[in-house]
Amino acid sequence: MTIRIIPAPAIAFLLALATGQSCAFASHHIIQSNKLQTRQQHQSLQLPSSHHRSINLQSNNKARSSSSAAAALELRAGASSSSATTIPPPPPPTNLSLLKFYFPCLALWISGPLLSLVDTSFVGLSAKAGAVGGTGSAAQLAALGPATTFIDGSLYLFAFLNVATTNLYASALAKGAVDNDDTKKNNINRSGNEEKAGEGVVRTAARTSLYSGIGLMFFLLAVARPLIALYIGEEAAASPGLLDAAHEYVKIRALSMPTSLLGGVLQAALLGAKDSVTPLVSILYSTIVNISGDYLLVNRFHMGLKGAAIATLLAQLAGTVAMIPAARQKLLSRGSSLGLLPRWVTNRKPDEITARTFLKFAAPVLTLILGKISAFGFMTNAAAGLPGQPQTLAAHQIALSLFFFASPFLEVISQTAQAFLPTYGVLPKEERGKKADVAEWKEASDHFVFRLEKVGLGVGFLIASIVGSIIAFAPGLVTKDAGVQAAAKPLAAILAAGVSLTAPVAVSEGTLIARKELTYLTGVYFVSTALLPPVLRRIRGGGGPVSQVWICFALFQLFRSACFLGRILLTRKSKKEDE
Repeated sequence: MTIRIIPAPAIAFLLALATGQSCAFASHHIIQSNKLQTRQQHQSLQLPSSHHRSINLQSNNKARSSSSAAAALELRAGASSSSATTIPPPPPPTNLSLLKFYFPCLALWISGPLLSLVDTSFVGLSAKAGAVGGTGSAAQLAALGPATTFIDGSLYLFAFLNVATTNLYASALAKGAVDNDDTKKNNINRSGNEEKAGEGVVRTAARTSLYSGIGLMFFLLAVARPLIALYIGEEAAASPGLLDAAHEYVKIRALSMPTSLLGGVLQAALLGAKDSVTPLVSILYSTIVNISGDYLLVNRFHMGLKGAAIATLLAQLAGTVAMIPAARQKLLSRGSSLGLLPRWVTNRKPDEITARTFLKFAAPVLTLILGKISAFGFMTNAAAGLPGQPQTLAAHQIALSLFFFASPFLEVISQTAQAFLPTYGVLPKEERGKKADVAEWKEASDHFVFRLEKVGLGVGFLIASIVGSIIAFAPGLVTKDAGVQAAAKPLAAILAAGVSLTAPVAVSEGTLIARKELTYLTGVYFVSTALLPPVLRRIRGGGGPVSQVWICFALFQLFRSACFLGRILLTRKSKKEDE
């Protein structure tokens, strides 16, 4: 595939209250004006009797009250006259619905690194402390570090499949919800049941992810050892048993790549359906199997890294197996399959979303992911070349780890935008003389986007304060080395600034992906990623402090947030000018 600041419903209530006050004021003004006109008319009239005066006063009172009521009603109705001929946009999601989506989705984002963390804990606590060679605690942890990074990085590289699935499935659901053409029917499956909207997306995504996972599995089995050796460097690769242990871990974990990618796209489709609870249940199964497996294989049978890899492999298999039945029930009609076999085997009708269409959307997203990965790689390379080692690189690693800890809290808001915004992007057809007002639907979409931007800024500020405070006031939570603590403290404010700027980047990026402005996103990432390495090389060549590396990153985030937010604001302004 939330901590909130001022809720949007509260803001809407204040606006409604202000509108009501203005209407009341206008009604009072009309009444006072009518009273003055009536008084002037009575002064100018010469009536023969009090009886005539009473009749005139009664008629004037009736006319005055009816005109005042009509004027007040007209003011209070406002734009309601236009709603009689237009189809209104869908109501904005409630805070409760967003919270129900946010927290389970956050758990999903954290679950991947959590499996690696469980392995690290069991290996570190169960290995023989002080032992020499590959069985020692330090050697086991040293091998586990690059091995888990290698596996997690491989999975993250294919996260573009999940992003494409969420967006395409959410769009297919929105299209199916507003399509009121009775002559258009979905495909009929083998059981004679009409397929649900978006089934073609699910089948194409599942098939693409499974084949991609098989290809990734064979690739890792074939070339993992030289790639790990290149990653850790010649000196570390020469350490007794380190390269062998890391390679064995990667080989075992590589067997789970097909089911891991398949589970990822099923989870992403459920998120596109605004269901973040069902995937959470499968993650619970996965976590239980992983902890139990590590306890038995690592702690009891002393299998070390091999046991940890087997436990995680079984956990990922269990999570995917647990998710498949629930995903089929939620996403597919009765009798439909996930379409994992080729069409020429099953004689199934072609789906609306072909693999080419799917990858056409997914390929630009891959560019975004590569841009993010390369940025952190360039930063680490620059930090490794600065004087004051190893404290300098250790301080950089602490800041980087804290940034990765903060990122899921903001990326989930991006996921929220991708799941909810497509509802506003598919306009319903004309029905009974009513049709959707494009400007009104776009305005509703923009209001939801800026609501998420406010939430993102609030969450970003809170998380930035936490990670900055850890380095500034409690560095002992992440390291006991006094030299590393001293090197890391100057990074506190800069890291906080970088995390804060990541909030508008994440929300705006999710918005632009949901609106399928992928060419613009790709261009911004290409330019920013191309500009970053020369600046970092200059910092490395000048021997500057590691804080300059993170200042460069903060400026990198500022550039992207300005580009993304500017695109949203300019698009909104141009729409209003066209009206």
